Amino acid sequence: MLTIGSTDAMQRLGQRLADAARPGDTIALSGDLGAGKSTLARMILNALGFAGEVPSPTFALILPYDPPEVRIPVIHADFYRLDGAMELEELGLDAGDPALLIAEWPERVGGLAGPDTLELRITGSDASERRIDAQPGHNWQARWQQIAGELS
Repeated sequence: MLTIGSTDAMQRLGQRLADAARPGDTIALSGDLGAGKSTLARMILNALGFAGEVPSPTFALILPYDPPEVRIPVIHADFYRLDGAMELEELGLDAGDPALLIAEWPERVGGLAGPDTLELRITGSDASERRIDAQPGHNWQARWQQIAGELS
């Protein structure tokens, strides 16, 4: 569990996640409306080098970002409007995709657990006090421990 006490702390988390992310990883962001999922996704994308405005993919469902606008290929997805894993398959997202997948509302498609997945549940909607509960897949365990240690 990690406590985020400010917008600056959330930005530092986004930077650390961007530094640790690799192509093929998934960062799955869960939490209530207004908890900060889109905010954290934007901060990760900005830390990866994207200089423009990062829109929410709520209606587009997936928004790709490719080099040179970002350091590594990224797919930012929002599954809020989906209703199950079958709809996820229809989007054509493969587990072996060479992009970082930042996925909001993964529970809407049955979850995205796996060795390359970092599941983050954000609770609290007050920017001065958010709690991040992490479930790192095997390949994220050491990276998450380092990130959490730096931000504690």
